[in-house]
Amino acid sequence: MLKTRIITAVVLLAVLLPVLFFQYFPAFAAVVILFVAAAAWEGARLFGLKAMAARVFGLACGALFAYLLTQNPKQGAFPALFGVCALLWAIRFAPSLGLGLPPLKGGANWSLGVTFTFALFGCFFAIVGLYLHSPLYLLSVMALVWIADIGAYFSGKAFGKRKLAPSISPGKSWEGALGGAVAVLALASLSVMLSAAGGPAPWLQDTFAVQLQAHFGWLPALLILAVIVAASVVGDLFESQLKRRAEMKDSSNLLPGHGGVLDRIDALIPVLPLAALIGSWL
Repeated sequence: MLKTRIITAVVLLAVLLPVLFFQYFPAFAAVVILFVAAAAWEGARLFGLKAMAARVFGLACGALFAYLLTQNPKQGAFPALFGVCALLWAIRFAPSLGLGLPPLKGGANWSLGVTFTFALFGCFFAIVGLYLHSPLYLLSVMALVWIADIGAYFSGKAFGKRKLAPSISPGKSWEGALGGAVAVLALASLSVMLSAAGGPAPWLQDTFAVQLQAHFGWLPALLILAVIVAASVVGDLFESQLKRRAEMKDSSNLLPGHGGVLDRIDALIPVLPLAALIGSWL
C-alpha cells in the first residue's frame, strides 16, 4: 500500500507541478476541469446516484465548469460566489456534523447534494482565482491545510485522548486538531519573519499568511488562520460523514493508494473559497 501511495504521489507531482509553474493557463484549466468532473462524479455516488447517472453528472459538471470559465477567464470567479460558499459551510454543512445527514434518498438528500456541488464549483473557481494571483499564492493556501493535517496526525498520535467526532471519524481527536492549529500558526509566523525586509526568504512575501499579517496585523492574521484550520477540519469530517452514510471507504479508487479526488481535497473544499474571499480584501 505504501509503495502504491508513493508511486501515485510521484506521478501526480510530475504532472501537476509543471502545469502549475509553467503558467500556461490553458493546460492548468484543462487539469482543473478534469478534477471538477472527477470530484462531481464521486460526489454524485456519495449522494446515491447510480453508476451511469453519476458518470453523466460528472461529465456535465466538467462541461459546465469549462463553459463558465470561458465566460470569465481572467478573474476565475467573483468574491460573491466565495461568500456564498463560506455561508453554506457555516449554516448548512458544518451543523450537519452535529445534527446528522438526511436519509440517502429523498428531497432533503438531493437538496444537500445540489448545495454540495455548488460548494465544489466554488472550491475549483477559488483554485483558478488563487492561481491567477500566482502559483505560489495558491500553494501557500493549500500548504496551510497540509500542515494542519500533518500536525494533527502527529499530535493525535502523541497526545490524542478526547475524540473529536467519534461517530464520524474515530481516529480524530481534539488534541490532534489543536496540534494542527499550533503547527499552522507557528509555521505561518515563521514565514512572516523570514520574509521581512533583509530576511533570508523575501520570496515568501507573496504568500497568503504573509499577506494577511501585512494587511491586518498579527492578531487578526492569527485568528483568520485559526478559522481556516477549523474550516479544514469541518471539510474533512463532512466528507467522512458522507462516506459513512453511503457505506464507502473511499470516494473512489481513481488515485491508487489515496482513494479518490474528494479524499484528497475534502479539507480544501471549504478553505479555498474562504481564502479567496479574504484574498479579495487584501
